[in-house]
Amino acid sequence: MQKILDEDLIYQILSVVEEIPEGNVASYGQIAALTGRERNARLVGRVLRMADLFGIYPCHRVVSSAGRLAPHFSEQKELLLAEGVGFKPNGCVDMDKYRWRC
Repeated sequence: MQKILDEDLIYQILSVVEEIPEGNVASYGQIAALTGRERNARLVGRVLRMADLFGIYPCHRVVSSAGRLAPHFSEQKELLLAEGVGFKPNGCVDMDKYRWRC
C-alpha cells in the first residue's frame, strides 16, 4: 500500500533532518528508519528535493548509505567541508567517522 505524501509526513522527515548536528551526516535510509519508514529511503530523497518550499533545513547533511553526495546538489560538498566533514579519496563522505550516532 502506497503512503500518501502529506505535509505531516514532510514535516516529520524535515524535523529529523533538522536534528542532524553540524559536522555529521545521516543517510536517507537512516532518516527513513527514524521516522518509522525503514524501507522508504527514496521517499526521504523526494521530500528533501522540495524542502526549500517548507523552510530552511540542513539537507546537505543527508547522503547515501555509502556516503555519496546528491547528484544535482553542486554545493553539497562545499557545505559539508565547511562543517569539517571529511571525504575519502573516492569522493564519498567517510561514513565510519562522520555518521550521526543518534
